[in-house]
Amino acid sequence: MATTADVRHDLASLADPRRAEGSSRFLQMVPGGYGEGDRTIGVSVPDQRRVAARHWRDLSLAETTKLLTSSVHEERLTSLFILVRKFTGADEEERGRIFRIILANTDRINNWDLVDSSAPYIVGPWLMDRDRGVLDRLAASGVVWERRIAIMATFAFIRAGDFHWTFRLSEQLLRDPHDLVHKAVGWMLREVGNRDRAAEEEFLARHYRVMPRVMLRYAIEKFEPQRRGEYLSGVV
Repeated sequence: MATTADVRHDLASLADPRRAEGSSRFLQMVPGGYGEGDRTIGVSVPDQRRVAARHWRDLSLAETTKLLTSSVHEERLTSLFILVRKFTGADEEERGRIFRIILANTDRINNWDLVDSSAPYIVGPWLMDRDRGVLDRLAASGVVWERRIAIMATFAFIRAGDFHWTFRLSEQLLRDPHDLVHKAVGWMLREVGNRDRAAEEEFLARHYRVMPRVMLRYAIEKFEPQRRGEYLSGVV
C-alpha cells in the first residue's frame, strides 16, 4: 500500500524553486494576500495529476486525509485529485465518507484552485439527489473558501440542467465582500447561460444593476459585444 510519504517523495522530486516563486505570487501566498501563510514547493498541476494517478488506488482514505492536512499547497491539491478519483469510482458508502472528509477539512481547502478542483466533483455530485441545505450554511459562512465551495458545488447541478441552486446561492452572494466569490458566482451564471441563455438573462434582469462589476463581467463574458455593452451601461 502507498503512504503519504510516497506521495510527498514524488512531489518533492518534481519541486522547482523558480516555479514556487511564481506560484506564491499567483496564489497570493504573500503578506496580505488571500493565501498568506501557505507554502508551495513549485510542482506543476499536470505533474500533480500524474502523481495522483500513480497513487490513488493504493493510498487509503486515512493516508489521503493526512495529506490533505499538509502545510504544503501541492500536497493538499494532490490529495484532492486523489479524492476526486476515489469518489468517481466508489460505492455510496465510500462516496459519503469522501464527502464528509471534504466538509471536515474546509480549513485546508483554502485557495481557489483547491476549491475548484474538488467542490464541483465531490460536493455537488454527492448532493445531486440529497438535501442540499448544507450549501446554504456554507454560503452564509464567514470563511470565503466555504462560500466559494457552495457556489462551485452547483456546477454539478448545472451540468445536469438544474439551475435552481445556482440562482438561489447567487442571490445570497450578490453582496459578498470578496472578489473571489464574485468571480465564482459570475462564472456559474455564465455556465447556466451556456446551456440556457434565457434563464441566465431572466436572473440578470432582476439583479445585474446591484451585482459587483466583476461578477457581472464574468456572467456576460460570452454575450455578443453589443449585449455586453448594454448590461455594462445599465440600459437592458
